[in-house]
Parts: sequence; structure tokens; C-alpha cells
Amino acid sequence: MGDTDDFQIYFYTGHKGRYGHEFFRFEIDKYGTLKYANNSNYRRDSIIQKTLRLSPTLINEIRRIIEDSEIMHEDSSKWPRRDENGRLQLEIEMNGRSITIETAKISSLADTISTEDPEGLRVLYYLIQDFKCLILSIISLHFKIKPIA
Repeated sequence: MGDTDDFQIYFYTGHKGRYGHEFFRFEIDKYGTLKYANNSNYRRDSIIQKTLRLSPTLINEIRRIIEDSEIMHEDSSKWPRRDENGRLQLEIEMNGRSITIETAKISSLADTISTEDPEGLRVLYYLIQDFKCLILSIISLHFKIKPIA
């Protein structure tokens, strides 16, 4: 799949609202370090921050997910701009290419339908869902292991 020297991801989605600044963020650097943060002030929750190292096999799987999504070929110029409902930001550096996307927060697949580029936003939406599932699974497995009795 390639050398990890040029592989980095930064993802953020969030908004400022009734409960303050709420967001979900993760980044993976070229060394395979995953930094995760989730801030929900609902019921006075505090920010959750975790850092861990990913294996080369997992990095290669994340690279495959990105390549299969074809997000690196999308043009975000017709996507909705950030607004009062929040923003979504994705930066990927991989295989000598980089892409930076900033758009309005996408809460559901329905948010992509009435846009100028619904297919491109659908690609982004599914990629983000894959990322969220994978990252949350890794965090859950790594930090909430309960021994079998």
C-alpha cells in the first residue's frame, strides 16, 4: 500500500450550541499515532482524550478505505460552506497527494440530498461513517477491555 512517511489524517466535526463547543476529532500522524478527542458538554460531561499507536497493518487498512472511497478525486467546491449548525473538516495526506475539505456539518445522509453535489457528499458521508466506526471500535477495544471471568 505504500510508505507511511506521507500518510496523515485530520478529522473534525463540531458546533457551538446550547451546551458549548461540542466536537468529535481525531488525527493520525505519519508515525501511526492516533489522537482522539470527543467533547460533549451535555450533562456537564468533560472532554475525552485518548492517544495510542496503530499497527502498520491497521494503517494500511485505513489507507485502503481511503483509496476505495475515492475521496481524493472529489471536488468540494460545490459543497455547502460551514454555517451556524457547525462544520466538518477533513485533511488527508497520502501517496504524495493531499486534500483539505471544509464543509457544513453532515448529520445524516438526508443532508447530502438537496445539495449541488449529492454524490460527492455521499462519498464523504460514507467515508466519515467508516472512520467513526473504526476509530470508536479501536478506542473501545483499547481502553475498555474487561477480562473474561
